[in-house]
Amino acid sequence: MASQQTLNVLIVDREMEAQQALKESLSGEGYGVVCLSDPMRAPEELRTHRIQLVILDVSPGTGGREALAAIRALDRDLCVIATSCVASVELAVATMKHQAFHYLQKPIDADELLAVVKEAIRDRGLVVDLESRLNGEIGSRIRFRRHEAGLTLKQLANRTGLSVSLISQIELGKSAASMSTMYKLAAALGVKLTYFFETL
Repeated sequence: MASQQTLNVLIVDREMEAQQALKESLSGEGYGVVCLSDPMRAPEELRTHRIQLVILDVSPGTGGREALAAIRALDRDLCVIATSCVASVELAVATMKHQAFHYLQKPIDADELLAVVKEAIRDRGLVVDLESRLNGEIGSRIRFRRHEAGLTLKQLANRTGLSVSLISQIELGKSAASMSTMYKLAAALGVKLTYFFETL
């Protein structure tokens, strides 16, 4: 079985009850959860821990909007799900301008939260099994080198004696190539076998 990364989530909410409810929902799914009550401590937490997702209360008067700006100054790509106890189009728009992935109205429904988290995982590639990531990276390198050499799948298949369908599946990261297959591909593409594994 492929080893799986654990999604690490930072919950930032001044309300202990809301914080606890979110933590229970996410922990129940096997996610790693860290909680903070002070939003302005979020950037420091992100600097010192590997966090892939932040659930941040941006309700007026909480300091959440300022914390979101500070998070974005630190990391433009981090996935942030904003929450608020106030229904405000202006607040939602301001939050989305800071590239929040989603905006949830409190009280937060556990099923809705988990659906949004799963959507974030899928859309942002937050958690992938390491074997799939390796297969995907090797596949991308084979496709890149094939295009660079100006070869079609059929031409590469003719050079290697492998089927078009197998090479296509490997390039898409859907199949793992055996070492003998990798050797044939490397020879046909004019690269050393190590080309597929450098910096992985």
